[in-house]
Amino acid sequence: MTEINGVSVPFIPIVGNNDLSRRSFDPVSSSFDSIFEQELEKIKFSTHAMKRLESRNIQLSETDLEKIQTAVEKAELKGAKDSLVMIDNTAFIVNIPNKTVVTAMEVSGSNENVFTNIDSVVFAF
Repeated sequence: MTEINGVSVPFIPIVGNNDLSRRSFDPVSSSFDSIFEQELEKIKFSTHAMKRLESRNIQLSETDLEKIQTAVEKAELKGAKDSLVMIDNTAFIVNIPNKTVVTAMEVSGSNENVFTNIDSVVFAF
């Protein structure tokens, strides 16, 4: 058995112990890091929002998701915290720092026409 950093391993490494610490590029972790960063930038939907989408029969296309993503990016640039994002007749309340849709509702034919605790409105076309 070979010992690496005080741990016995059942194989012989191709490089010596000192060479292991000198490695600076790891394509696997670099790839993971970039994918992880990309995923963090995407919008998410809270459990509450998912239930509202389902109960209100709101269907979102890829284009709709891209519009929400763009609206969130614009709101973030302006320093918004909680935004009302409008796409056609559908309203989404989005927490901008967390990039999370909190709730969603159809505005047309709805009794709910007052939105509170928001600091911005983004019309996504």
